[in-house]
Amino acid sequence: MAAKIRLVRKGKKNRPFYRIIVVSDEKDGRGDVIEILGHYDPLKEPAEFQIKPERLHYWLKTGAQPSETVKSFIRKNNLIS
Repeated sequence: MAAKIRLVRKGKKNRPFYRIIVVSDEKDGRGDVIEILGHYDPLKEPAEFQIKPERLHYWLKTGAQPSETVKSFIRKNNLIS
């Protein structure tokens, strides 16, 4: 099973909040989420980004592909060596 690590938007109108999820390649991420890895809140000062590093490494080892946005967050927070 191919998996992706991506963001899914939650929250209200004019108040975005994103979850970092692992989802099957064939799904849209709205209901069939395999695991929630963390969250991202862009409206806090500074923007809040939290992720479970041990679970992130597990999913990357199993072949899950992060989206470009998630990849940039991972690089910014030095989670991949």
